[in-house]
Amino acid sequence: MKRKLIPFIVLLGIHLSAQEKSEAAVSDTAKVWSIQGQNTLMLNQAAFSNWVGGGANNVGWLAGLNYNLTYEKGKDLWENIIILGYGQNNTKGVGTRKTQDVINLSTNYGREFAKNWYISAGASLQTQFAPGYADGNNPDAAKISNFMAPGYLNMGAGVTYRPNDNFTATIRPANARWTFVLDKDLQYKGIYGLKNDGDSSLFQFGFLGTAMYKLKIMDNITLINTGSVFSNYLDHPERLVLAYSGILNMKINKFISTNVTLDLLYDHNQIAKTQLKQTLGVGFAYNVDNGRKRSENKENQTWMKK
Repeated sequence: MKRKLIPFIVLLGIHLSAQEKSEAAVSDTAKVWSIQGQNTLMLNQAAFSNWVGGGANNVGWLAGLNYNLTYEKGKDLWENIIILGYGQNNTKGVGTRKTQDVINLSTNYGREFAKNWYISAGASLQTQFAPGYADGNNPDAAKISNFMAPGYLNMGAGVTYRPNDNFTATIRPANARWTFVLDKDLQYKGIYGLKNDGDSSLFQFGFLGTAMYKLKIMDNITLINTGSVFSNYLDHPERLVLAYSGILNMKINKFISTNVTLDLLYDHNQIAKTQLKQTLGVGFAYNVDNGRKRSENKENQTWMKK
């Protein structure tokens, strides 16, 4: 009987050992990867009947996701950001208009050379999903933008400073920037800085600085600030491209929240004026946060607790 039990005990030991190794691997993965994100669906609606104050029936929606995927182990730091958003509003007598349209992808890898300081290199892409039109995105008006028209691709190397999960700043003295205009209707001289009719891209090389700061104002109210500045060494370096984005999130409960966004942009190649976009929405939001094991300072993750 004992001899019959020996193979069973050996097999059981092998199984338990493999299971422990598998669980250890999962634990190790959880410690080096952090996934923080928010999925949102905002809705708004207004209806009028015999309302002497006036008004038009309308309904709108805005969907988006904002994810930060970070790998941190030893001296290695690899941060990836995915921001996608699209929204529309349909007003009686006016039709459907776009209210939000953004694609923003970025990746940055760094190797620590001093406490909180990294030699880094990375890339980013910004564009939009659908065509944009003058006169409030009226499809009967002139088209002024489209998918990858413009599209901005940045690639460069420099230094990243990251003292905690709430603040990151990157300086790239060497940064290549391509402006793509892949819509043939928009490939004429002067649009987005293109030099000649029919050009589909513009190359620039210069300095890029970016920063991100997450601020917890109070329980369930957070503000995420991002900003950037670019100077083209090759042509008019004094014409800075400046951008700021702020997202104010006010959680009502686990699944309902209010979002207020503010975007400011100045780019002389687009228009020699400051551009502003602001949105407000109330709706469904679901947060993902697997980042609490990533830092010795647990307070670094409080900005997006469920």
